[in-house]
Formats: sequence, structure tokens, C-alpha cells
Amino acid sequence: MESRFIVSASPHIRSKETVKGVMRDVVIALMPATLWGIYVFGINALFIVLLSVGAAVLTEYLIQRFMRKQKTTIGDLSAVVTGLLLAMNVPSTVPLWIPIIGSVFAVAIVKQAFGGLGHNFMNPALAARAMLFASWPVQMTGWVTPGADAVSTATPLAIIKAGTDLGALPSLWDAFTGSVAGCIGETSALLLVLGGLYLLYRRVITIRIPALYIGTVFIMSMLFTGFDVMDSLYGLAAGGLMLGAFFMATDYSSSPVTPVGQWIFAIGCGVITALIRFKGGYPEGVSYSILLMNVATPLIEKYTVGRVFGGSKK
Repeated sequence: MESRFIVSASPHIRSKETVKGVMRDVVIALMPATLWGIYVFGINALFIVLLSVGAAVLTEYLIQRFMRKQKTTIGDLSAVVTGLLLAMNVPSTVPLWIPIIGSVFAVAIVKQAFGGLGHNFMNPALAARAMLFASWPVQMTGWVTPGADAVSTATPLAIIKAGTDLGALPSLWDAFTGSVAGCIGETSALLLVLGGLYLLYRRVITIRIPALYIGTVFIMSMLFTGFDVMDSLYGLAAGGLMLGAFFMATDYSSSPVTPVGQWIFAIGCGVITALIRFKGGYPEGVSYSILLMNVATPLIEKYTVGRVFGGSKK
């Protein structure tokens, strides 16, 4: 039999996965926590989510259509994910122009200015949140208790940080299920974990970064609290750790692709988060820890990338 050699261009390994399919799974995974946030914080939370997503999609369309003169990609749902993640990272009390400005910044500056999807060097939603917090800190810290009789209050992590009115601290169960003050989408660790498990089941993400990130925060919390298990568990249930670990630290564009690099990235996020929480002036450190490690990702990948097959010896 005659042997034939077929030569073709790469890639030689193909997948049926598409950007739209991955983003659709992320939206599905975020829905339980999003709907819970709207339920407990009211109609204003719904308006924030709709405006944030709408502004992100419209900004991407206008930039691609009229400024970059290219085919629009709003159908891949990546702008929807950016707007939704930003909405989940703001309080329900912010003025309605806050999510609009944040989404425009996330898409126009952090994403499209660097070449669009896959070229952004940091998570757009987190970068926008950091910008909003630096520009309007009062509006971005207007926390209220969930429910119809919402009153201004501090988040559980802020109460722990202050160490004054610990009697006002909600139970660990309330913190885990979401009956506490906080951003729209970060209060229910339970629903965020369920969403993360869905992404793991769909193989959108791997367990490596979330597990190492959460585990590092727990170990560091144990060290800083003198091995107080309850306080350390509270640090996992309250705040934005679950949202960050499953949905933002795993961002394809801004996190390492090498296994060793993901170890370094996740552990670095955990260490920085714990340092900010216990030694810094801010009770929460998830956003800034992920952003700092996003910036370090190219350096991490440089020293953890495997050998290229067929390359010459140095």
C-alpha cells in the first residue's frame, strides 16, 4: 500500500468549544448569585445589572463598528460577561451612572484599547471596579442590609477589620448563604460555589486556580488569627473570595496557561488577599490581588513555559 504524508497548517488538535459557548456557560453559572442579589437588594440591583451589561455591549459595538472598522463580536457574549461581572462587584446603592461609566471603561480602555478579546492583560471588570473605587469611594462603599427594611451597615469583613462591634457580626451560615451586606453578586458564597462547580463540570475552568487560591487564603487566615478556625472560615464565606476565585482569577486572557504558572498565580493571589485583609487598611483584598497577579502573568509564563519541541539547544 502506498504511504501518503499529509502536510497541513496548525492547529492540528481542534476543539468544538467556541468563545460564545464558554461565555454562555459563564453567564449561566453567574445567574443564581445574580438573581439572589436582585432578590435581596431589590429593584435597584436589577437596574444596575441591566445598565452595566447594556453599556458594555453597546460600547463594544460602537468601538468595533465605527472606530476600529471591524466586524462586531458582541454575539460572542464576552461583553455580556464583563458587564455582568462588573455589576456583581458594586453595591446596590450606587447611582445608576456608576455601572455605565464602569462598563465603558472596562470595554473601551481595558479590553478594546489593547486589541480586544484575548489581548487584555488584566480582568476588565476588576480593573473597572478598581477605577470606580478610586474615583468614587463613598458611592462604592454604600452597603445596606438585605431585605425590604434595608439600612446602612458595614460588611462582615469590615466589622472584623474594625474589631469593635463584633456583636453585629452575622452568623457564619448567613455569610455563606448570602443574608449579609455586600456587593450585589458576592454575598452568597453558596450560590457562587454552585456556579463554579457548573463551570468545572462543563470544563470551562480547572480546579487548580480556585482551590489553590481559596486554600492559600484559609492557611494565611489561620496564621494571622492564631489558628482560629471559625474566623478563618468566615474569611472564606464573606467578601468576594468565591466570586474572584471561580470567575475572575480564572480569566483566560489574564491568567497563566501553564500548570506551574497557575500554581504561582493562585498562591500569589491568596497571599496578597490575606495581607491586604489583615495587614492593610482595606478589609477586602480580592480585586487588587487578582489585578496585581494579572500584571505579573507575562513574567510568570516566561519562566514556567515548557520547552518547545524541535527547538535548538542553547
